[in-house]
Amino acid sequence: MALHDDPLLQPYQLKHLRLKNRIMSTSHEPAYSEDGMPKERYRLYHAEKAKGGIALTMTAGSAVVSRESPPAFGNLHAYKDEIVPWLRELTDDCHEHGAAVMIQLTHLGRRTSWNKGDWLPVVSASPVREPAHRAFPKEAEEWDLERITADYASAAQRMQAAGLDGIELEAYGHLMDGFWSPATNRRDDEYGGTLDNRLRFTWAVIDAVRKSVGPDFIVGIRMVADEDWEQGLSKDEGVEIARRVAASGKFDFLNIIRGHIDTDAALNEVIPIQGMRSAPHLDFTGEIRQQTKFPTFHAARIADVATARHAVAEGKLDMVGMTRAHLADPHIVRKIMAGDEHRIRPCVGATYCLDRIYEGGEALCIHNAATGREASMPHVISKANTPRNIVVVGAGPAGLEAARVAAESGHRVSVLEASDQAGGQIRLAAKNPRRREMIGIVDWRLEELERLGVSMRYNVWAEAGDVLSLEPDVVVIATGGLPQNPPLTAGDELVTSSWDILAGAIKPGENVLLYDDNGGHQGMSAAEMIAQAGSKLELVSPERFFAPEMGGMNHVPYMRAFQQQGVRVTINTRLVSVARNGNQLIATLGSDFAPEYREERLVDQVVVEHGTLPIDDLYRELKPLSRNGGAVDYDHLVNGGAIFPARAEGAFDLVRIGDAVHSRNIHAAIYDGLRYAIRF
Repeated sequence: MALHDDPLLQPYQLKHLRLKNRIMSTSHEPAYSEDGMPKERYRLYHAEKAKGGIALTMTAGSAVVSRESPPAFGNLHAYKDEIVPWLRELTDDCHEHGAAVMIQLTHLGRRTSWNKGDWLPVVSASPVREPAHRAFPKEAEEWDLERITADYASAAQRMQAAGLDGIELEAYGHLMDGFWSPATNRRDDEYGGTLDNRLRFTWAVIDAVRKSVGPDFIVGIRMVADEDWEQGLSKDEGVEIARRVAASGKFDFLNIIRGHIDTDAALNEVIPIQGMRSAPHLDFTGEIRQQTKFPTFHAARIADVATARHAVAEGKLDMVGMTRAHLADPHIVRKIMAGDEHRIRPCVGATYCLDRIYEGGEALCIHNAATGREASMPHVISKANTPRNIVVVGAGPAGLEAARVAAESGHRVSVLEASDQAGGQIRLAAKNPRRREMIGIVDWRLEELERLGVSMRYNVWAEAGDVLSLEPDVVVIATGGLPQNPPLTAGDELVTSSWDILAGAIKPGENVLLYDDNGGHQGMSAAEMIAQAGSKLELVSPERFFAPEMGGMNHVPYMRAFQQQGVRVTINTRLVSVARNGNQLIATLGSDFAPEYREERLVDQVVVEHGTLPIDDLYRELKPLSRNGGAVDYDHLVNGGAIFPARAEGAFDLVRIGDAVHSRNIHAAIYDGLRYAIRF
């Protein structure tokens, strides 16, 4: 397809604003704010997408308009005047690269906590608890609504003063649509009952906003048009609201959401993850656009260019949101325009990004370690001053990333891998059919390494002689780790590793106890596969809640499988020992809280997950032969400079990365690969 014919590259006129193509990043909160302000980290994150060719980047998910709407996950403080210069700097940077900038404004309503910020009361349409944030809100009084309406208006005025191209009001799961939904509005006053009454607050807000910013400033709404919930807002009423919004003359675009977000399970349907259907709400949004004939935006697992192109070509959307996809690769548009669509780093749907936000961290892409670290980590790799000879031992995620970055830097790179395939533990993860998209992390890097001419040698259990024969300047040990057992008083030889279950090397028994002392995907994925095999399964964890290393978005499909298959979950309990009892095993359980506590389980199989121990024999063999003795200057690694201190005579520098150092996760491995290799 010629570029001038590509539907995604056609400009779009929104009121007076000309958007240069049809690709956008919808509002989301990466939790990069500092003191509620979008400072350098926030700005550079959005500016990178602008450099990458995006037409519109929407900030904040959402910026809060009122003091008594305390941030739930790093939200920006739109109620403070000091936000204006920070947003102006962000907007100016994005405008330099031809990208428009908008922001989402909201009052969180019940979707927050009273014990944050200034400890002010949580308000909502009615005193209906939101399970996700556990607040019991008070019913908003007239004086609350008057104050909040004024707060919306003044916040919109600040956004206009900051030079933004527009704003959108948030109406799904927050205060505004809390009045719309029968599930959250039980009022019997003029704000409850009929649809006219339930929309009263919305019209008051938009009227105040328009009075504040005037008729020309772009104002849209990101709104739920069907809560897909028996007790919630129906499709009929949601579509009617969309019609009224479109016909009001007060809004400039619709950004459509389907579903409700008050529980992890419900949120998972609104924002699908890997193993779930691609773009599940796209056709529904297309119906809204068809019925309203109004500018329509949408984003929900539109992760690939083909789906995005289809959405625009078929008239389902005017602007297509590829939000998580831009965390994986902020240069999507640039690559499309360069004819390098095949080189776009894929979003694999792991949703590590959102899991981190909802667990109180910040958004990080599982396999793009530069996202959110733009101040120190490059998305586009610069050429090194002096090409060097790099040998990477191990082709798991750490080794593949180190090889890719080193080769992009212009170094000569050789990779030695012990098995007949690259990927390491990612290949294990992808054995779970629901997580097979994880292999995209490996496939993309292998394609890049082939393009860069990297030498890949498989079935080489590398010894020192193999490495030294290549005359390396730098040796990267990325040999990963092997599973280890949890500390047991007896029975080490009787347990089965989660790896053996995931790999299919050992079949699940009929009656299985799985002890997860790691808390991530490894144990949970093995448990899911055991349950799906029809085994009777008890999952035992020593934690206060199981799988603490994994956030709520990924918790949902595991829990769904466990409940469907009748898995028993036991927390606050340790596996003490395992003993043989004829053809079965006795698993003895204990507790940190009551040392005298003991229980026994008679099972066919005990599966354990306790992380990995490094495969570091080669590292230790090469260490005395290296210039740096394996040492790394961590200050220089973090802040820039030569990372290898010269400690001895030697022909090469030596470093180990990923699980060859200690048991971590995929993102940590890839971050190691990137940050070390840019310093070679």
